[in-house]
Amino acid sequence: MIIVRAATLDDANQLWNLINQATFGMTTLQITREQLNERIECSHFAFARKTERPGSDLYVFVMEDLAKHQLVGTSCIFSKTGGYEPFYSYRRVFETARCERLGKSQEIESLQLQKIHDGPTEIGSLFLDPAYRGRGRGRLLSLARFVFIARHPKRFADQVIAEMRGVVNDDGTCPFWEVIGRHFFDMEFPQADSLSTIDKRFIEELMPHHPIYVCLLPPEGRAVIGKVHPDTEPALAMLRDEGFRVVDLIDIFDGGPVVHCARDEIAAVKRVIEAPIIEIAEQLDAPESILASRQGGFRSMLGAVRQTDTGLIIPDIVALTLGVREGDPLAVLSPKG
Repeated sequence: MIIVRAATLDDANQLWNLINQATFGMTTLQITREQLNERIECSHFAFARKTERPGSDLYVFVMEDLAKHQLVGTSCIFSKTGGYEPFYSYRRVFETARCERLGKSQEIESLQLQKIHDGPTEIGSLFLDPAYRGRGRGRLLSLARFVFIARHPKRFADQVIAEMRGVVNDDGTCPFWEVIGRHFFDMEFPQADSLSTIDKRFIEELMPHHPIYVCLLPPEGRAVIGKVHPDTEPALAMLRDEGFRVVDLIDIFDGGPVVHCARDEIAAVKRVIEAPIIEIAEQLDAPESILASRQGGFRSMLGAVRQTDTGLIIPDIVALTLGVREGDPLAVLSPKG
């Protein structure tokens, strides 16, 4: 049985081992053991809070194989980007230059550094053990976050973004970094990627503050602007299917795209309903949906459910796994119909 739940303080060792499998370019997982412990502690208090108001909270989700007592995936929600540490991005700006005398016009693209303090909610840090990919598990790990957002909308900004992983080679080299970042930072991509999770001040101190004209970059750099790593293409397709759209921002290190959607317009958020459990059956022949209880702050799984006018019917295996009983509320994210 596979579940997605709120991370606990006891998950630190397994989660550390898991994220060390993450490859280059997954910036928000390039963290130290101390940072991970702090992240889990912050998440523990975020899930436990009772107030429903915006904050700068971090929510860490883990996917667990219950049969093996093993963590196999993780994902996060950052309730607000910016704040104490600003959010940096390149904005892609397109301008048209015209010369009437020559009868010529030219579209010129430039990259302009953006510093955002009061930013949107960000979903990120999604990683799934390669051995567990497929069978809807990646979708569960990603979409479970939207169930939580739908249950607690006031904790999050009214806009949601995701930074998609850009093109990074297996050896850790990044074409976009090589044509821009290396010239200003004089360090390898993995080093800068990791450093950005510790202290972002070096970005503003070393990054150019004037526009970077794309036409002056080598072809290998231009070719990857706004492109995603092959392993990220399914995640991008899933978010597009839920209403996210690519915007004019890219990651300053790997050039990956940023996608955006208004919180209340995310298709998954709109499909979530919450109703009481009216019956727990020994067996249930019904379609599977993503289900979530409030047990432990958050607990979710794929399970059979039947919706009626008065509430929900679920099988006993679902009730046992989610820690619920008759009368308890249950959130249901129905498949897109």
